[in-house]
Amino acid sequence: MKRLFFITGRPGIGKTTVLLNAANGLKNKGYSVRGMLSREVREKGTRVGFEIVDFATGQRGWLAHVSQPTGPQVSKYRVNLSDLDQIGVKAIQDALKDAEVVIVDEIGPMELFSSAFKDAVDSQKLVLGVIHHSARDPLIDSIKGRNDTEIVEVTMENRQQLHNLLIQKTIQFLSERNETKETR
Repeated sequence: MKRLFFITGRPGIGKTTVLLNAANGLKNKGYSVRGMLSREVREKGTRVGFEIVDFATGQRGWLAHVSQPTGPQVSKYRVNLSDLDQIGVKAIQDALKDAEVVIVDEIGPMELFSSAFKDAVDSQKLVLGVIHHSARDPLIDSIKGRNDTEIVEVTMENRQQLHNLLIQKTIQFLSERNETKETR
């Protein structure tokens, strides 16, 4: 039975939007959904960084920014490990304790600089997430190689409806898991 549902795709295709639509759809159906989102931030049409958002509380911080003075560098951005750990990782850890569904946006080059992030993502809960299209890391290889992982590419053709598939698969997993618990 699949319990790790990830989407991937090229930059700008709408991965975060698909994940957010699935998370909100599940929340509207009464499921407990928690975790972290990352969003592109633009100023005057130019991308200046990425914010990190706790889906449950709305708390925000910087994942990376062009003006970030310290931290690991990815392209023109420096990663804010403090906000990543204190907001993003904490959101995932809270989800692992309190939610039926954990969302993780995204497992990518910036997030992979945090060992706390890697530890939090490697869980036994149902996860809906995004995997960066070209990132390479033992964690990503491990996720991709698992029997309980399903990865779907977001395309122009499927991005408007893909959240419905994620909702359907999530509900199916939760229903089957609950049936299994009841028969014990």
